[in-house]
Amino acid sequence: MSDQAMRIYPVILSGGSGTRLWPLSQSHRPKQFVPVVTDKSMIQETILRVAGQPEFLQPIIVSGQTQGHLVTEALDGIGVEPAAVLLEPAARNTAAAVAIAAHWIARNDPGTMMMVMPSDHVIKDLDSLYVAIRSAAQAALAGRLVTFGIQPTHPETGYGYIERGSPLEDLAAVHQVLSFHEKPSLPLATRYFEGGQHYWNGGMFLFLADAYLAALGEHAPEVAAASTAAMDDALVEGSTVRPGAEAFMAGPDISIDHAVMEKAVNAAVVPVDMGWSDVGSWDALWTIQTRDERDNAVQGDGVVIDGEGNLIYVSDGPPVAALGLRDCVIVSTADGILTAPRHRSQDVKKIVDFLKRRNAGA
Repeated sequence: MSDQAMRIYPVILSGGSGTRLWPLSQSHRPKQFVPVVTDKSMIQETILRVAGQPEFLQPIIVSGQTQGHLVTEALDGIGVEPAAVLLEPAARNTAAAVAIAAHWIARNDPGTMMMVMPSDHVIKDLDSLYVAIRSAAQAALAGRLVTFGIQPTHPETGYGYIERGSPLEDLAAVHQVLSFHEKPSLPLATRYFEGGQHYWNGGMFLFLADAYLAALGEHAPEVAAASTAAMDDALVEGSTVRPGAEAFMAGPDISIDHAVMEKAVNAAVVPVDMGWSDVGSWDALWTIQTRDERDNAVQGDGVVIDGEGNLIYVSDGPPVAALGLRDCVIVSTADGILTAPRHRSQDVKKIVDFLKRRNAGA
């Protein structure tokens, strides 16, 4: 396949709130706009992941209207000009976010593929990603809706799963999707992991913009109608596009999986092992961090004495010293301090909910 045939717009979804990484991630600056793993923010790392690759065009960023200045700041910080920045008037989940990007592509550069990527994931093995993209592109150009199945490293109950079917006749690296599965119980996740036919659903997709819009019209006509009307009524200022608010908000709140992928007969999956993490919690960050001989991970001005399995994360907050602790998280920032058992990392969003209720009643 020639590079000319492989013309792909990176579509980077950047609307999440990242509540489980409080206090580093805040409503006014969610985790994708924060340097969590490296000295660049997560959205900057995502953009740079494909910038300069011959098959990729300038990125399309989909975010919320309140985050437009953060998107501009992130792009300026790495010197990247976007093809478009689409600012949603309200959150309507991923089916609509992908739809407005697909409309922009179909109207400005028809016949082009789009690579949908969350803005807040970590991928360590980029070569494996690029190989998977090239395999997926061949299927996408043939009209398939391709997702990427992340090779699991352990039984995980926090992710959805993709069950692979038979390989495509002419593309051995690409498989039919047998089914999508919701987040499983631990016994079921263990069966998935040991069986070798199931992959984590990382929310990454590759398809022709027109193919997605056709599938959306067939399987989720209310989303299709709302996104079409919103883009017809969009306000365009340079590369910034603001879809019509009334039309956009009339559409349902539904994910791309539920709206399209679970129903499409032309869905395909490319398995890939690329050192992926969604960094969805402090425990997930501990998992991918470099750790000492006692499994402590320390980032910033922190120290652990006579402890093991801890994550110490200091960013613009007071220094941290932990003595005799095991399997704990301590986060110190200018906006707050968190201490918790590492296994309770998924519950940090309860703190955010509590603070919202408390502040609302103040």
